[in-house]
Amino acid sequence: MYSNHKLNIYSYLYSYIMRERIRQIMENENLTPARFADRLQINRANISHILNGRNNPSLDVVSKILSEMPYINTEWLINGSGQMYKDGFNIDSVPREHDLFNQSPVITAKDKESEQKSAVIEVNKPEKSTQISDNKIIEVQKNSDKKISQIIIYYNDNTFETFIPNSLK
Repeated sequence: MYSNHKLNIYSYLYSYIMRERIRQIMENENLTPARFADRLQINRANISHILNGRNNPSLDVVSKILSEMPYINTEWLINGSGQMYKDGFNIDSVPREHDLFNQSPVITAKDKESEQKSAVIEVNKPEKSTQISDNKIIEVQKNSDKKISQIIIYYNDNTFETFIPNSLK
């Protein structure tokens, strides 16, 4: 009985630590749970259940992580030993998904080449330009039928809050 209890604690700790490693991969790769699941070609609910602690990561999920991301250190993912990335791997070489807060553009060699070409080309602009425009008064029609029914805010720890206007409560 006592050893069975120890086994349950060990199993829980192992799944918790594995779940945190998966979170760390997602964070380093700048992937949402949905994008991560899509990249691994697994059901989004599987990742959601793993991250929420409902299910433990299956061998299939671990295999898909390692096959889709061959630069992840197998020993680190499974046992937690060593570094997250394999020796000699440069994290900056992995294309990252953009999010709302990190929208830095990715500049490729092709972009640099076209930028250099555009710098050489000179365009003579006319000194005066004439534009014909019609001045129109545009009336904005407000649709009073539309009212906010609820606002949902999602947090990065997979929780959310729902706000309902007082007039609807």
